[in-house]
Amino acid sequence: MRTKIVATLGPSSMNKETMRAMVDSGVRIFRLNFSHSDAQAFVPAVEIIRELENETDIALTAMGDLCGPKIRIDEVDGSPVTVDKDCDVELGLPEHKEKNQSCAYLSLGVPEVLKGLEEGMTVALSDGMLQFRVSEVITPDERFRLRALNGGLLTSHKGITFPGKSHALPALTDKDRKDLHEGLDIGLDAFAMSFVQSRADIEDIHVELQRRNAWVPIVAKIERENAVNNIESILALADAVMVARGDLGLECPLSQVPVIQKRLIRACRHAQKACIVATQMLLSMVENPLPTRAETTDVANAMLDGADCVMLSEETAVGRYPVEAVRFIRDIADTAEAYYLERVQGPYPPRKEKNLIKYMAYAASILAETSDAKAVVAHTTSGATARLLSSRRPAHPIYALTTSQPVQRYMNYFWGVRPRLADVTIDSHLDRSQKFIQESPEFRSGENVIITSGQPTPGQTKIHTNQIKVYYK
Repeated sequence: MRTKIVATLGPSSMNKETMRAMVDSGVRIFRLNFSHSDAQAFVPAVEIIRELENETDIALTAMGDLCGPKIRIDEVDGSPVTVDKDCDVELGLPEHKEKNQSCAYLSLGVPEVLKGLEEGMTVALSDGMLQFRVSEVITPDERFRLRALNGGLLTSHKGITFPGKSHALPALTDKDRKDLHEGLDIGLDAFAMSFVQSRADIEDIHVELQRRNAWVPIVAKIERENAVNNIESILALADAVMVARGDLGLECPLSQVPVIQKRLIRACRHAQKACIVATQMLLSMVENPLPTRAETTDVANAMLDGADCVMLSEETAVGRYPVEAVRFIRDIADTAEAYYLERVQGPYPPRKEKNLIKYMAYAASILAETSDAKAVVAHTTSGATARLLSSRRPAHPIYALTTSQPVQRYMNYFWGVRPRLADVTIDSHLDRSQKFIQESPEFRSGENVIITSGQPTPGQTKIHTNQIKVYYK
């Protein structure tokens, strides 16, 4: 399959037998969720990932998912409290809470998120199950009266969101900084950053990486409306994007999420950055051995939209059928990808621009199609060439040769890319590629392969792809 599978590890799957079965079924990226653990708890999982990598000779990526600034209300007096439609509650800083409140008081000790809250704005609690509108600003930036838009049960310590409102809280918290550094210590290969709002959040985590003189891919999780609006600047700096539909569906009107997903996938492909679609892909398989028809259609549509990866969360972390869920993703891909390639009818041409590298990737894809090549083999130092090839969506597999193991694991995020380590005993990038083809059992004698490589010439100041070759084994 060309679409990559991201599987979240948890009690149901954090053992070698299950992880091995998931790798055999197509998982290439394992997600470790810092919302529920710390780095030390993930050490056994990382060890198993490395063992499986050595045993299968398949590059596997361990991705830490930083939890970000999840905002929750404090203790609610009398919790649980029944809230009726059109009744009033108050929201404000803890010091404004009065004795014998006439209505429920939602205490929130995070003043930054209350700044700029105005009459008419929406407030959501309990993953959107309780919706309120600000009916009165009692004390600007500090205390507000809310009118319930629907009824439900109000309990303590529930998450609270302010759809469409930006706030000054940075995406990277003190806990995230600790988890990032400890995650690097145990050998994590990539990190997902929660609640990104702008390019500045990505710059923040890059500063932390520079302190360690380290590089790992950063996946920007798009969960806020202003992140959708800032997607171009975020893509300029992030290495990949995750369409995190859970919180995104709270921040934006739920009816708009399908179109937002399509726009984000398209923006990622044009920027040659990977896009992961996540949340409730096969949620019913937490308890059931088969997904619903709607879920299989949802997964297929993500693939037909052009997503690079689809991600399983509860399905593999706490579900009863983690391996079966992965296999269903693989089976859906068999049909969806075939139709996707039938529909696009050839590699995507680049936008009209003077960009030699993009057009060389397109030319290699066209050559592979017209020469009925077995595959495209790309020698890539940073992964850029493989990213560009993947964004053209050729029907042929892309073998990405690199001398860097971190880059090899980064390539797992990209559609159709099969990352391999190159032979560093050979100087020439082209010779490395030809040796790989000659020694690989995946190519038979007489088959042709398109090779792209970048061999510096006397007048070339920067190494980039400058050669395409049709190679016959």
